[in-house]
Amino acid sequence: MSTKVAIVTGASQGIGRSTAIRLARDFTSIVLVARNRENLEQTAAEVTKAGATPLLIDADLSEPEVAQDVVNQTLAAFGRIDALLNIAGAVPQIDVFDMTDEQWDKGLALKLHGARRLTIAAWPSLKESSGSVVLMSGNSALFPKAPYAAVGTINAAIVALAKAFSDRGIADGVQVNSVLPGPVMTGRRQSYLEHWAPLHNMTVEEATARFPVEAGISRYGTPEEIAELMAFIVSPAARWMTGSTLRMDGGEVKSI
Repeated sequence: MSTKVAIVTGASQGIGRSTAIRLARDFTSIVLVARNRENLEQTAAEVTKAGATPLLIDADLSEPEVAQDVVNQTLAAFGRIDALLNIAGAVPQIDVFDMTDEQWDKGLALKLHGARRLTIAAWPSLKESSGSVVLMSGNSALFPKAPYAAVGTINAAIVALAKAFSDRGIADGVQVNSVLPGPVMTGRRQSYLEHWAPLHNMTVEEATARFPVEAGISRYGTPEEIAELMAFIVSPAARWMTGSTLRMDGGEVKSI
């Protein structure tokens, strides 16, 4: 296998962690970016076990200078970038009338601007390698609702940003797509259910069972399933696909 380098943000947990481990089968080096060093080390151990060399960068992508530093460290260690998977960014699920400016700014700074800055910083290297970029959005981009207005708004912006990058990528030879996962059972979702259940006089088990029914799906997805989609998108088999918004949601979105 020729030398190939992927950067995965949000690699300390959930979909980011699973994606990094999955890509270790196809890439020789995986750059793991997240804020939690201890969790990153656990991901790195799995990446090594899967056959790739990890580089750990514990950093907060909401800080403007971090994006270029991630790219600089990657190039210093491996000399190239072939894929960038922007997965970092948890946005609080707070009602549109209750969110403060600070909470809005925090969600935008990490998920939207963090991905934007890192993609721009990595672009010259991605252009050299004819590389790939994936931006993580979510189904709430398609149906933003008052109880989670920020999530829907920022996810919709991610889709638009990916489309804009893909337009530039046609001329520069860089593939750009966005992914919209449906309800995936991650540690973050479990924490949300534990918070939500007592507010609605339910046990966590009852709340966990209720959500798939309300979403019209048979079960939650797994981070590993989304990771397989990510691996396909940045593989040679999907090379002609660019500017696409891909859903993997168990049928949650009912519209055509």
